[in-house]
Amino acid sequence: MFDASALITYAAIVAGFSALPGPAVLLTTARSVSSGTRAGVATSLGIAAGDFLHTVLAVLGVSAILMASAVAFTIMKYMGAAYLIYLGLRAILGPTHSFELPAEGRISPRVAFKQGVLCEALNPKLAMFFLAFLPQFVQTETGSVSLQLGVLGLLFVAIGAAVTTVYACAAGNVGAFLRHSPMMAKWQNRIVGSLFCALGVHLALQER
Repeated sequence: MFDASALITYAAIVAGFSALPGPAVLLTTARSVSSGTRAGVATSLGIAAGDFLHTVLAVLGVSAILMASAVAFTIMKYMGAAYLIYLGLRAILGPTHSFELPAEGRISPRVAFKQGVLCEALNPKLAMFFLAFLPQFVQTETGSVSLQLGVLGLLFVAIGAAVTTVYACAAGNVGAFLRHSPMMAKWQNRIVGSLFCALGVHLALQER
């Protein structure tokens, strides 16, 4: 169904995207620091549930468009490429994220899970990412578009959950390390941002 090199590239990009200190990572880290590892892991699972919802929406909305119109596919391809380049430039040029987190009262894993779901499901930028990014790796000639989107989405969910769980389990050490090494976060953003820009240019030049 998928070309091995394309699937490896996809997994690498998703891992890099998930590792960036964005809302999901910061929320997971905050919960783990303030309410313990169990709350942090529960937050990670809630975020994964939100990602699964975005996967379902992407499958329902994008598959019909891709199958019906070559023009729509081309428009979506360029939209995805532009968005990836935008993400890359924002990571490269943006400020280094701080892991200094305000003190909060302890919450239960159940509450942490719900907050994780809401944080991820109500993130419009993530919805745009799913709609723009997943179709770039669909190969319409090799099988069902809906099935391919579903597999890609579930892989995104699994990788994202694994990454945020690692942050949750090591939140104290990671937070201390980044607070004392701001250059680490800065170069991480530049490396991943450059990868996004390169992929965006590559996708823009690809034929269907």
